[in-house]
Amino acid sequence: MNPQDAIDLSREAMIIAMFIAAPVLLAGMFVGLLIGLLQALTQIQEQTVAFVPKLAAMVLVMAWTFPWLLNRLTEYCQNLFTDIPRYL
Repeated sequence: MNPQDAIDLSREAMIIAMFIAAPVLLAGMFVGLLIGLLQALTQIQEQTVAFVPKLAAMVLVMAWTFPWLLNRLTEYCQNLFTDIPRYL
């Protein structure tokens, strides 16, 4: 395996990890922004108020996108295992 192959594998793994984590993290960030804005408007500064809606939104997004995430991860693993002889 030459260094370029290792770089390509690492880059592809990071891109897949980003695609898998992005929907859940974006949902948490968006709901956190909305809750933070609501807390600023109402002057309620309780940390637990923001935790439950963010957690619920992240779980819902994970459940909604799970088939797509699993498909991407399975496809990546299949390609990785198929290409093992090429790297050896």
